[in-house]
Amino acid sequence: MKNLKTIAVALFVAVASISVNAQTKKIDTKASTIKWVGKKVTGEHSGTVNFKDGAVVFKGKKLAGGSFTVDMTSLTATDLTGEYQGKLNGHLKADDFFGTDKYPTATLVFKKIGAKSANVYNVTADLTIKGITKPVNFDITVNGNTATTAFKVDRTKYGIEYNSGNFFQNLGDKTINDEFDLAVALKF
Repeated sequence: MKNLKTIAVALFVAVASISVNAQTKKIDTKASTIKWVGKKVTGEHSGTVNFKDGAVVFKGKKLAGGSFTVDMTSLTATDLTGEYQGKLNGHLKADDFFGTDKYPTATLVFKKIGAKSANVYNVTADLTIKGITKPVNFDITVNGNTATTAFKVDRTKYGIEYNSGNFFQNLGDKTINDEFDLAVALKF
């Protein structure tokens, strides 16, 4: 019985020290940014989408986790203005793209983190868009209270097939690239 108590106390101390060593830092949703670029045969469009919330987790000075929620209803094109911007925003929020009425948020949850070099980590994360979760992989650089990353997302993996050359034939100059680019800057 004495050994059982000793093991229980040791286990409690070990768990407590692990949780004490982990530090969760909420992101500043106003200062953190997500910029996107979508390309097509005849050009490209760019814009932004906002964070709803998010946090990064550190053990000591090393990145150990992260989870983020994106407000998909904030999706907007920044390369257009007026009527054309409104039309593109409406189309991107419609069901044939991100369906923001039904899916107002997207999420990203870090699953595996490996150190590549000083302040640079390789992350495998679960990205959920339109209720579909798929893994993505990217490098992220952490400096003090900021982190930056850039990576590509294949929209067709999330059921977004509109004008994809892999799903529709004879689109010609109406073909839209399957991948879109994300550039993310976090402040925490």
